[in-house]
Amino acid sequence: MTEHTHTEGSATAVPFGEFRIGRTEQDGAIIVEVAGDVDTTTAPALVQAADTALAEQPPVLVVDLSRVEFLASPGLTALLTIHRNARPGTAVRIVASGRATLRPIQLTGLEESLSLFPTREAALTGS
Repeated sequence: MTEHTHTEGSATAVPFGEFRIGRTEQDGAIIVEVAGDVDTTTAPALVQAADTALAEQPPVLVVDLSRVEFLASPGLTALLTIHRNARPGTAVRIVASGRATLRPIQLTGLEESLSLFPTREAALTGS
C-alpha cells in the first residue's frame, strides 16, 4: 500500500513505496516537490497539490520530479492536467532529468507538450 505523506518543506529520502509532496516558495515561484512513485494511487494527490498552488496564480509553478523513482502513465496524465489547469500568466515548468522521469516522458512524446528542465535552478530561471 502506498502512503501519502504531504509535507511543507524539502522532500528527503523516501522509503520504498512511500510518496511525498512538499511545497516551497522561492523568488515568487511555487515549487511542488514530489518524491516516490507517481502512479494510479498517487497521481491525484499531485494534481491536487498543483491545483492548490495554481489557485494562488503564481508567475511560475515548478513541479520538481527529481526524487521520483517511478512515473507511471497516470503520472504523465497528471503532468498534462497540471499544464492544462494553469491560467494564463502562470508558467508550469517540470524538473525531469533522471531515467525514471525523463524516459517515460520522451517515450510518449510528451517532451513537446511539457516545459522540461534538468534542474530546479534551470526551471526557476526558465533557462
